[in-house]
Amino acid sequence: MKLLDKILDVNQSFVRPGAFPPLPKDPKKQFAIFTCMDTRLVDFLEPAMGIKRGDAKIIKNAGNTLVDPQGGVIRSLVAAIFLLGVEEIFVIGHKDCGMSSVDAEKLKGLMVERGIDPQAIEALVPDLGQWLGAFACPEENVERVVSIIRSSPLIPKDVPVHGLIFCPNDGQLEVIVRGY
Repeated sequence: MKLLDKILDVNQSFVRPGAFPPLPKDPKKQFAIFTCMDTRLVDFLEPAMGIKRGDAKIIKNAGNTLVDPQGGVIRSLVAAIFLLGVEEIFVIGHKDCGMSSVDAEKLKGLMVERGIDPQAIEALVPDLGQWLGAFACPEENVERVVSIIRSSPLIPKDVPVHGLIFCPNDGQLEVIVRGY
């Protein structure tokens, strides 16, 4: 059985009409989280923060990096603030992040092995590491991302932007930037 079919089978047993009350689009706790897509954070970061379904807007990408100051992350935060009532932003990186050990040349080799044209890579993303948002230190990345969000002319100055590091092994949060 293919993965899609397995997921659809599980979904059939999950869906129970009326079992899940509808929630409003606005987050109950009026905050947004920008974090990493690491699978170790799934069903772990939220309970470690005391939040559940409907409490916060969560934006994820590889390494919780911000490579385009006017791109998708800022766009999502602007929508969250102005359309959904978000009042605070939490940038949450994590220890042992894979984006802190990216080998751009090795990655390029893997892409070429899978049929990606090396000329397309060079033409579209000549600096693959920078394009991915690779970094050396998760704490420094969080500080950098907080600074970019804080300095965006599209983010109101009265919205606190906090920076934290999460431990994917024990769930501990450490404050890197207190946004108040």
